[in-house]
Amino acid sequence: MHKSVSEARALAREIANGLRGVSGDVDVALCPPFPLIPAVAETLKETSVAWGGQNCATRIEGPLTGEVSAAMLIDLGCRFVILGHSERRQSFGETDEAVHAKLGVAMGVGLTAIVCVGETLEERERGRTEEVVDRQVRRALEGFPGPQIARTVLAYEPVWAIGTGRNATPAQAEAIHRRIRVCLQSLFGEETATTTRILYGGSVKPDNAKDLFAQANIDGGLIGGASLFSKDFLEIVRAACFTE
Repeated sequence: MHKSVSEARALAREIANGLRGVSGDVDVALCPPFPLIPAVAETLKETSVAWGGQNCATRIEGPLTGEVSAAMLIDLGCRFVILGHSERRQSFGETDEAVHAKLGVAMGVGLTAIVCVGETLEERERGRTEEVVDRQVRRALEGFPGPQIARTVLAYEPVWAIGTGRNATPAQAEAIHRRIRVCLQSLFGEETATTTRILYGGSVKPDNAKDLFAQANIDGGLIGGASLFSKDFLEIVRAACFTE
């Protein structure tokens, strides 16, 4: 929840301009707060950068004051929507069941969902990381066809590594990404498990992006604070391009 309309336009313009001439088969998308989407969309039009929303409602329409529907995001040209972000889960009580419902709605209108999973510090210290991540993945994705899941993006966000000064090592992040892929294989088969993109979202910065993206099962990043500064964000994108 950052930036004014003019600041959002400027940031989007700096990122789009900074990506000109950057080689590499890497998708880049910006997901601003809802009121800023039209300004960002206008700025990114005719560029290689896509845009999306930070959340959507569990229904396509209805008397849900304060909510934003997946259909509205599509109408604004969004390609992506973030679902189940750790801040939604921790601060707003968003459940696995709600994430599942939102995923169905997003798929129904053609949005690519970025489904977030991850454990808290207490859960990690109690040795429950794999249990928590497995549960979140299964409850969010079960019941959907494998080909649709292969077009969905997952993001592992260790809550304990976000804004705390504590970072997961590349090896720690890779271990959970590998676990998520095993979970996908058990649910949907090897092809879906192999082709589904899994991003890392635990305080990715310019100084750790290259090592993280070099891991076999980390396909990119879901960037938080570093996305507010074009220089930092562009360095992270370049790290992804050069570690394919």
